[in-house]
Amino acid sequence: MSLYPSLEDMKVDKFMQAHNTPTASPSKALALPEPSSVQNEPSSYSESKAEEMGASSRLYPELNEFMGLNLSADALQTLSSSVIDQTSGALSVCTSGTSWTAAPITGSDLGVKRAEIRQGVREVVLCKDMDGKIGLRLKAVDNGVFVQLVQANTAAALAGLRFGDQILQINGKSCAGWSSDNAHKVLKNANPERITLAVRDRPLERSVTLHKDMNGQLGFIYKKGRIISIVQDSSAARNGLLTDHQICEINGQNIIGLKDSQIMDILNSSGGVVTVTVMPVVIFEHMMKRMSSSIVKSLMDHSIPEV
Repeated sequence: MSLYPSLEDMKVDKFMQAHNTPTASPSKALALPEPSSVQNEPSSYSESKAEEMGASSRLYPELNEFMGLNLSADALQTLSSSVIDQTSGALSVCTSGTSWTAAPITGSDLGVKRAEIRQGVREVVLCKDMDGKIGLRLKAVDNGVFVQLVQANTAAALAGLRFGDQILQINGKSCAGWSSDNAHKVLKNANPERITLAVRDRPLERSVTLHKDMNGQLGFIYKKGRIISIVQDSSAARNGLLTDHQICEINGQNIIGLKDSQIMDILNSSGGVVTVTVMPVVIFEHMMKRMSSSIVKSLMDHSIPEV
């Protein structure tokens, strides 16, 4: 699992290093993974497919056209710069040939594990319940198919699907250009014992792990789930939480559609370590406008995911 530790983790790790390996060189205490050589290798397949499709006939638009939202190059760069690349591997400590994740405080925290973001494309396998349902509602937007609703205690919820995720394939068939009705028809007619989905996580989201202070505060103020202020010298400030970001999850638990008082109850009932999953408000509000309704929000799954 890729795990980016909090600033508190880094400080404790340095303290441990100073006491356990006093002769270790500080410059070698923290080691970042080497860039993947795969990125430098040519992809003839991708290039040929791009040439075949052409820019004018591209079914999947670039991110600056996500769900019809046009973002300037500067705006996209600003939004992207706040997202940590979690595909590059975990920040690790190496001592005497042994490597482990540099998270002495949060490394075993369940909230961190539940909030893991899986960048790239992943495969999800579902099976239908006794009523032939999987608890998933899809919606077609800009020639793509996206998750509009995941209901609680269903196969879709147990598999970790979330509002805003993009479905690229269903049982090996590309969903590009499908209508919502067509996508639901394919699911309805699929083998109830095995439905395989190729899924891409919703865009420009990231998770930030925070630590409560002596008063049980994390250091941010929110309204309608939107972060509007960061407290100086707080864990939120130290760990780079940003304003104008929408809270999507707390310790991996979906809080979209909940009232602020309900969000506060979840935060208060959490332990001393809290991982919040956020995305830029401009992306979130546009996605909600294109995807959701009050009925969908009221039916969303808000259960605590299993790990």
